[in-house]
Amino acid sequence: MKRTRREFIKNTSGIVGMSFIPISFRNGELKNKSNMIRVTKVSSDFEREPLIRPFGFKGGYMSEIWQSVALIASDDGNEKIGLCTQSVLWSDAKVFSNHSESGGNALMYTLTEYALQLIKGKSYQNPITLQDEILEEVHNYGKKICNHPELRKTFALNSLVGVDNALWLLYAEKNGITSFEDLIPPQYKPALSYHHEHIASIPLMAYSIPIEEIKKAVDDGYFFMKIKIGQPGTQEEMLEKDKKRLSEIHAAIGDISTGYTKNGKIPYYFDANGRYETKELLIRLLDHADKIGALDQIAIIEEPFPEDKEITVDDLEIRIAADESAHTDEDALIRIQMGYKAIALKAIAKTLSMTLKIAKVAHEHQVPCFCADLTVNPILVEWNKNVAARLAPFPGLGLGLLETNGHQNYLNWEQMVSRHPYPDASWRKTKEGVFDLNEDFYNKSGGIFASIPHYQNLFHQ
Repeated sequence: MKRTRREFIKNTSGIVGMSFIPISFRNGELKNKSNMIRVTKVSSDFEREPLIRPFGFKGGYMSEIWQSVALIASDDGNEKIGLCTQSVLWSDAKVFSNHSESGGNALMYTLTEYALQLIKGKSYQNPITLQDEILEEVHNYGKKICNHPELRKTFALNSLVGVDNALWLLYAEKNGITSFEDLIPPQYKPALSYHHEHIASIPLMAYSIPIEEIKKAVDDGYFFMKIKIGQPGTQEEMLEKDKKRLSEIHAAIGDISTGYTKNGKIPYYFDANGRYETKELLIRLLDHADKIGALDQIAIIEEPFPEDKEITVDDLEIRIAADESAHTDEDALIRIQMGYKAIALKAIAKTLSMTLKIAKVAHEHQVPCFCADLTVNPILVEWNKNVAARLAPFPGLGLGLLETNGHQNYLNWEQMVSRHPYPDASWRKTKEGVFDLNEDFYNKSGGIFASIPHYQNLFHQ
């Protein structure tokens, strides 16, 4: 019997629906209400970044990714910008398929501009309460302009990333905050209490990535492989393609050893993006993995089933992770109660504000988290890295996980890197499959508080 959302939310002791206390904090100390920030000016712009090759997942292919920029100024004279990498295909595949690629991107950009106009003239004490105030209105507007009553909330959240980041930077400026550490409100700190010296850098192997490139990535030191499954076609065609792809990958890298796992083997991280319509079909893929000796290397299967199918996964031995189905903290709790044993956090796709709330729920239920990418630009990688650096070690690895695949997919990646405030910093680069996070990284918070002339000049030429 299909269960309702309300039936899944039970025995939560007030966790679901808990809103952020409407008072500003720094280092756990109460700040008075004079720290209200009033938004006086907003603006936006975007750039189109071409990809090296068509990027395939969810049965579709992208050829470019829009980078939008939100500018917000406050009544005390401060002005900040926030970046957003748009992914229409990831956030709502129906919008992607119903429109041209540019048309879908234009719709998401319109939502960003709508949100900026909504907050103009508003006052806020912290970004979380302001997002709580506007999210439903932004989502409903998206349903209208996309002519899509079932528009996924991730589409609205993706459109809000740049807006949310700019609001956090204004909040930091107002409260004298200069580190990501102090940016985290007290009630969310337990979920982000670690300081990793190393986190795994996870590359993404999409449908079109040649086996030779996968082998080269391992030879270069990458040891945790994210592999897109759920290829185009009917369900049976998809399964056969996925079985063939898994066999080819396992034959190429299955015997390579690593010192980062207990069994000494390369872990596989499969991402189906909701393409498997039944549990029986997924079990057939797992049976194939078992047959070729790859089953014990599958560390995570992310989003195997369509969200609306509400398929429980507590009877599967493999760790199943929620990504886009965990739109909000309430949705994350539902997935946990359905048996999901990991959650992919995306501060760069669902906003930092929502990510903090999701991380809190996962921590309270002892469900591990890791950070997944949206093929974001180098600066947004640092926002994600700040979260990944503070999450509890992922089970079986002893370190945090951060997917980043921009270097594999953007045609102009090196040019994009040059816009990073600290392009040559050692902590910005992957070395033998990990990011080394030294004191300089934590002191600079990955550069998220630094100025970014290239994007600022879009508004001041």
